[in-house]
Amino acid sequence: MAAADEQQQVHRPGAYKQKNKQHKHGKHRTKGEIGRENKGRVAVMALTKKQRRVIRKMDRRNKANQLRRNKKDSVLTEKRKLGSRDGPPHLVAVIALHARVDPGAVTKILRGEGLDGVVHEDQGVTGAKNSFGLVLPRFKQRFTFYTPDTADMHSLLDVAKIADSLVFVLESTEGWDSYGEYCLSSLFAQGLPSHALVCQGVADLAVKKRTESRRALSRLVESRFPESRLFAADSEQDATLLLRHLSAQKQRRLGFRSRRSYLLAQRATYIPNSSQNGTGGPATGLGTLCVSGYVRGCPLQVNRLVHITGHGDFQLSQIDAPVDPLPIVTAAPRPAKPGRDVEMTDGGDGDMNGDVRVLMKADPEKRESLQAEAEVDPMDGEQTWPTEAELEEAEDGIKNRRVMKVPKGTSDYQAIWIKDDAEEEDDDDDDVDSCDDDDEDGMMDDEMDGDNESQDAGSECASEGDDDDVEEEEEEEEEISSSGHTGGDQKYDKEIDETEEGEGLRRYREARANEMFPDEVDTPLDVPAKTRFQRYRGLKSFRSSPWDPLENLPPNYSRIYQFQNFERMRRRILADAAREEEGAMVGWYVTLHIVDVPPSVMESFLSGKPLVMVSLLPHEQKMSVMQMLVRQHPSNTEPIKSKEELVFQCGFRRFRASAIFSQHTSADKHKLERFLRPDAPTVMSVYAPITFPTAGVLVFKQRDNGMQDLVATGTLLSCDPRRVVLKRIVLSGHPFKINRRSAVVRYMFFNRDDILWFKPVELRTKWGRRGHIKEALGTHGHMKCVFDSQMPSQDTVLMNLYKRVYPRWTYDPYVPAPLPWVKREEPPAFCDTDMD
Repeated sequence: MAAADEQQQVHRPGAYKQKNKQHKHGKHRTKGEIGRENKGRVAVMALTKKQRRVIRKMDRRNKANQLRRNKKDSVLTEKRKLGSRDGPPHLVAVIALHARVDPGAVTKILRGEGLDGVVHEDQGVTGAKNSFGLVLPRFKQRFTFYTPDTADMHSLLDVAKIADSLVFVLESTEGWDSYGEYCLSSLFAQGLPSHALVCQGVADLAVKKRTESRRALSRLVESRFPESRLFAADSEQDATLLLRHLSAQKQRRLGFRSRRSYLLAQRATYIPNSSQNGTGGPATGLGTLCVSGYVRGCPLQVNRLVHITGHGDFQLSQIDAPVDPLPIVTAAPRPAKPGRDVEMTDGGDGDMNGDVRVLMKADPEKRESLQAEAEVDPMDGEQTWPTEAELEEAEDGIKNRRVMKVPKGTSDYQAIWIKDDAEEEDDDDDDVDSCDDDDEDGMMDDEMDGDNESQDAGSECASEGDDDDVEEEEEEEEEISSSGHTGGDQKYDKEIDETEEGEGLRRYREARANEMFPDEVDTPLDVPAKTRFQRYRGLKSFRSSPWDPLENLPPNYSRIYQFQNFERMRRRILADAAREEEGAMVGWYVTLHIVDVPPSVMESFLSGKPLVMVSLLPHEQKMSVMQMLVRQHPSNTEPIKSKEELVFQCGFRRFRASAIFSQHTSADKHKLERFLRPDAPTVMSVYAPITFPTAGVLVFKQRDNGMQDLVATGTLLSCDPRRVVLKRIVLSGHPFKINRRSAVVRYMFFNRDDILWFKPVELRTKWGRRGHIKEALGTHGHMKCVFDSQMPSQDTVLMNLYKRVYPRWTYDPYVPAPLPWVKREEPPAFCDTDMD
């Protein structure tokens, strides 16, 4: 029994018995499993992670080297083509920056026989002074020299847009004068191409003073041109060094012209439409302009639109290829026939150089349209058709409508109680009654005039700033100014434009008031605030509160175009333009047939002004809302108000428009600036044709006498009609009784309904307190407000209200020429009055 019991006793594990984990061989399969799956097939040798990383790094490095090498080769190829047999002539603009220098003396030295060059006097820009072509067989280079009229700022800027190099002629002692500084400011803001500095008059100095003069001039120009070299222009040897420098210097790449094809007109003919059609009918005022020049920038497409700077957008009909008039040959050129360069013709095919072959003609189906605005359908909105009964009722109302004369400003309800002349004749023809009626009408007119005056006073109270105080000050000033004049005062007053002086004084006062009390307005006394400010709303937070960009858009927004993603469209269009291989290639001498051109374009060319043409990219003729980031120019001291008409130069375009100013922030809402700020960048929003960045922006302000002053410079930011610009107004109130956390505020509103209407809007104070309206007290505009802490007695309670604003549609592509500098009676505000 004992043995049996010993055999039956077995150890049973408890709940705490150790349980070892099974061996985990990982997620990979075993070698046996892999062998069974492969069934004898040998796997490809895989690279380790380290080997893959090394190869990827080498590939990235090789790719970067290839891109760098290709970019360098393309730049070198483009540089070698410029001025060579396969490229366009090197276009050089000679600009004088001082009144005592003569650019003609520089071009005269460049024409010298000691340079072993062939001068083509008839192959420059026709109509322009000191313009000629120069071929240097020794350098295998060809140049076109052009001397623009420095007094005409538009011509100077247009030539600088397309010139390959600029030659600035400096005075030996002063360098440049105040107007030369004005020209340099404009050129730097627009985009300065490659340039060279020529010092004129050094040879006239004594030998001992020449080195000292050059050293002093180098220190003087170092602020503008830190790495530029000064060249003399007193001998043919100096001219040879200058030409060698121009042909070998590094070319600056300007973004707004490198992605577009452009040319400078060297020859032109004009064919009116009546003569071209051969119908013999009356002229339509338009014609075909045949312009010849060298293609620059990118290949020129015949189906693209062409923009003529200062004149508008046009279409091309065909492109011809005449003989190159400036070949690189050692023999002298054949003299041109007189009268064949520029002529106003009544017929013909526009052949200006004999043998002409047609390169390409425009396809009407593929040619881009000149439509700049979207088609607006006023019946496009959802509407219901009236019933027959409603139509009959409307017709009966028109038939039975009574027309009578009522005082101005009379409402429909008041007009019901006024009797017309027919009823008065039926009632009584009494003289006494008619006199009584006249008296009553006169009394009613007086009452209505009084009402109008009160309404006008109310609107003036609602305007920005304290207009009542301004009117009192103006009345006092008028009384003072009218109290006696002496003979000398009258003579001095004749030289001053009183209208301009008064307008300037008003702008200065508005700018000063806006600086001291930003956005503060007075609540009207006779007009309810909820009626006067019905378009405004309050925001809990200007940064985070939502504002729908498609809410209550103005009618002008139906005329413009908008991109779903402007940046993506810009990258795609510029990439396609860089890959284009069709059309008239760069360096070809071509003749463009531009259709439906007014004769004023030809008249401008005949007067000696440059004719610059640029091929537009897709969509660049369409209107939209353009955003420009600018800074006020240091020379401008006058306040520039928002929505004031200004002259813009954006890329190749020049136009007049009225812009609104806003802050440059990264938020989705931007505060309106009433004046252009001198201490911060400002965004200008304006209706204008679409232009793809990058492009320089110059903003001018035209005076009444024709002068144009540079007021701001900057760059093109984007095309964004959805940019929300909010105008802020601030209603102010004063504490009447102050408690621990509450206060009684008055003078913000003047009736109980306005307080209840604006009760949800948050309040703030100038000392940083925040609160809200709790209740209205009485009926005279007193209200009880609660704040986060006790407010001091000298504090002011403020309420911010916002509404969205839009630019004005005042776009005008035709800008009058500015008053030339030589005819100006006074220099701009930044110039010295003792200028030579």
